[in-house]
Amino acid sequence: YPQVSNLIETNPVSINGVKIGLVDKIFFHPDGSGKIIVKCIIGKDIKIPKNSIAQLYSSDLLGTRAIELLLGDSKEFIQSGDTLISQTQASLGEEVSKEILPIKLKAEELLSSIDSVLIVVQTIFNEQTRNNIYQSIESLKMTVATIEKTTRTIDTTFTQQATRLAHIVANAESISTNLKNNNENITNILSNLSSITDDITKANLVQTIENANNAVARLDTVIAKINSGEGSLGLLLNDKELYQNLDKSALELNKLLEDIRNNPEKYLSIKLFGK
Repeated sequence: YPQVSNLIETNPVSINGVKIGLVDKIFFHPDGSGKIIVKCIIGKDIKIPKNSIAQLYSSDLLGTRAIELLLGDSKEFIQSGDTLISQTQASLGEEVSKEILPIKLKAEELLSSIDSVLIVVQTIFNEQTRNNIYQSIESLKMTVATIEKTTRTIDTTFTQQATRLAHIVANAESISTNLKNNNENITNILSNLSSITDDITKANLVQTIENANNAVARLDTVIAKINSGEGSLGLLLNDKELYQNLDKSALELNKLLEDIRNNPEKYLSIKLFGK
């Protein structure tokens, strides 16, 4: 064994908790390696397979050590003077130390954190720092109050405008529904407009307007010729003496017709015939 703390001569040797012998001698290995040889005395009637293991373990809470034989499955058995493979089970103290070690490390980390916290606390309790923190807290309170006020304003505005928004949405939905329901009529109107446009194009409206302009131009030319006295009509219209004679004759004719209407007896001879 590498070490046999708390193992003494006469300590028990057992199999599955049953004592079958005891420790006889404890001494160093003669090769000078520092390993320890434990010599045990076991009853002759106990058969122990050669591949069994002699395990060193703690037999009580006080750490008293003993040897437990873990039987192997070999068909050959040991003889007096043979050596078994050794194995050491951790002692209770070692097990406790193993379990406590992580806790110890955590505790050390906690102590380090506490030191850091103490430094922070000392810094916080500096008067200037306390004033800064107080001002920051007051600013934070004002900010929260402003946010609450803004939220209330938004809620009030939304409540006031909710009805109007509902009407707007309803109107939009109504318009959308009407457009959807009259989609066919709208399509027909657009089709008719397209047809009218095609008809206007086919009627060669531009050419018609150009022809009308030409006719007006020719009419202007004729009127100009009449005004200048060209042709029979022009001579008639521009001869002042002829115009005055015609006007005078027309006036005399009107007077004659008026007199005939008023005094027919002057111009008509009426005779009465008896039976």
